[in-house]
Amino acid sequence: MEILKLAPDMTVELKKPHPCGNRNFRILRVGSVCRTVCIGCGRDMDLDRVKLERAIKRILPEEP
Repeated sequence: MEILKLAPDMTVELKKPHPCGNRNFRILRVGSVCRTVCIGCGRDMDLDRVKLERAIKRILPEEP
């Protein structure tokens, strides 16, 4: 498995949607435990890095 290069303020799309229906999350903190926030409802959550890397469908390009 390839290690993804994750950084704060990166936006990712996950494979499964959040209960609010949105799939896009912003990464706030990166480490062995990553903190993400749902762009749709603003809910934040901590995920293990391995679990987050498996859940990522794609990394979205940065908006200028």
